[in-house]
Amino acid sequence: MLTWSYAERRAALESLFQGHGLQAPWALTPSTTDRALAEEWLAEWTTVGVEGLVIKGLEQTYQPGRRGWLKYRTRNTAEAVIGAVTGSVIRPETVLLGRYNTDGHFLLVARSTPLAPRLRAELGGGLLTPAGADHPWRDVHFTSHWGSREPLAFTPVAPQLVAEFHGDTAVDRGRWRHPVNLHRLRIDLTPDDVPLYGAERPSVDPDRPAAE
Repeated sequence: MLTWSYAERRAALESLFQGHGLQAPWALTPSTTDRALAEEWLAEWTTVGVEGLVIKGLEQTYQPGRRGWLKYRTRNTAEAVIGAVTGSVIRPETVLLGRYNTDGHFLLVARSTPLAPRLRAELGGGLLTPAGADHPWRDVHFTSHWGSREPLAFTPVAPQLVAEFHGDTAVDRGRWRHPVNLHRLRIDLTPDDVPLYGAERPSVDPDRPAAE
């Protein structure tokens, strides 16, 4: 079957489901060549956490170990408060973003990818204020990435700057699983303007397909 085209493999899979009457927990992922329908699916599914669509060529054979498909991810724009940085206050490398919950606790929601030079210079130019001893993350331990036990070294800063970021739809109980891309600082907003932890106010921003 490795030499079969995707169209042939898909037809065989559909025949298997139909011939055996497979039902839950078995599920056949929808497939279409209609772009308009795919866009409808994308708009509908991202509201429940589906990251995007996988695009496969109809004549494409299965190629183990190679990235021959395209993944079209939907990314959301959201705001959070910068609560810490990796690196130093004058040379930040990434930022840790937080939001307050209804009890007033400041909780981590995301970590950024490495900052763009423009943002690194902007933040390191005096916008960040070293945190006091009462910073809520002073004695908190974060891991280097989702599912890891490796501790992350970070420097708390005063939670007073709001940033806008792009993140995918993989959000688990208020926290983005994957690193987010810091887009810009929102000096027009204060921490009180940021949604509470677990409350989303995103605008959909379709990302370009990425090689899979």
